[in-house]
Parts: sequence; C-alpha cells; structure tokens
Amino acid sequence: MNGVIVQSQGGITLVGGGPVSPALFRLATQYAPRIVAADGGADRCLALGAEPEAVVGDMDSVSRRARERLGTARFHPIAEQDSTDFDKVLRSVHAPFTIGVGFLGARVDHTLAVFNVLARRTERCVLLGAQDVVFQAPADRRICLQMRAGDRFSLFPMMPVTGVSEGLEWPIDGLNLSPGGQTSTSNRVTSGKVSVHAAGPGLLVILPRKRLEQALTALGVGGLDGAGP
Repeated sequence: MNGVIVQSQGGITLVGGGPVSPALFRLATQYAPRIVAADGGADRCLALGAEPEAVVGDMDSVSRRARERLGTARFHPIAEQDSTDFDKVLRSVHAPFTIGVGFLGARVDHTLAVFNVLARRTERCVLLGAQDVVFQAPADRRICLQMRAGDRFSLFPMMPVTGVSEGLEWPIDGLNLSPGGQTSTSNRVTSGKVSVHAAGPGLLVILPRKRLEQALTALGVGGLDGAGP
C-alpha cells in the first residue's frame, strides 16, 4: 500500500512524546504488541524499556541518543509540515486497529490537533490516556457497549453531526451537535448497555480508561482475555 511503512495482522501501539506511565504502556501493548513511534515517541519508548520497530514523523523532537540506539533503518522521516506527527504515523501503518498512547495529557494545542486528525480519518484508532479512552464513533453503523450504570460517557462533536443513543441519561436524539454549539460531555450511563449511532463523521466518544476493552469491542476489534488495569 502506498505510504504504508508497517503492516500488521494484529493491533499496533502508536507512541507519542507525551506522558505515558509504565502501566498504561503495558495495557496498550497487551492488546497491540507491535510498537511504532511518532517522532519523539521514540525516546518515550526507550524510557519505558521498549524499542519501536519504526519511527515516523518530521524528526524535530527525537533525540540523538534515540537515533544512535535505534539505527537509521528504523527512521522514516516525513518532512512536510502540513500534518502532525500523529497524522503521519497513523497513515503510515496498516492494521485492524491501533492504540495511541502519549498523545493525551500534554499540551492542549497538541491534544486538539490529535482530536482533529482522529475525527477526519476512518481508521480504527483508540487513544488511551491516564484518565480517558477516546475514539471516533463510526458513521456507518451503530455501536453497542456493555457499561455500568453511572459510568461517564461523553460525546464531543468535532464537526456538525446528529445521531441517536440508548442507555444515556441525556439522549442525543434530535440534537444538532457541533463544536461551537450543543455537545454531550459528562453524560452518564443509565443501564448496562449503551448504543450510539452517529449520522456522520466527527463524533468522538470519551470513556473512562478502564473501559478500553469495551471500546475495542464496540469497534469490532475485540481484546485479550484478562487484559486490563
């Protein structure tokens, strides 16, 4: 495939340069054991005792130490500045799904740029942070998640979108969601099952971190028995 650097039949963990605890990294790689770094994420991997099989980005953040440790063959520079390193690494891998760590919890502008990419691309990608799991609701089908009553279930539109839901305290049926208008953050689960069907792209689902496996299952990629924090 044009532009693809790493192909995998299983999940790939994408590592950015933001905060990643050892526990969070272990959780991601339980589900997605192959590792690809975005630019300075190479240093993050080394600090966590792991070596990525490839490093993709504009290479303005990665250290000389990481370059020397990993060797030039693993580095795949993309010099253009019209896209972020997250965009570059996401479009450079081909896998059933990816889990991104090190992309949440640092600079707000970086996080917003990551959300922008997530909302514009159709790959099955789940972002994993210290508190949250974030993914885009598919625009072509309803997703169902087995949750617990009281769980946080936030929906944030990155572009104008409508949809329907079941199992939420405040349903989104009939709402015109938009980034500068109505949103559905801090919503709550009222029963054990939640379903959401977005009528278009751009609707981000934000769940507690402990619901990673439910997010993967909802996207149709499943998980590993017994995995979790």
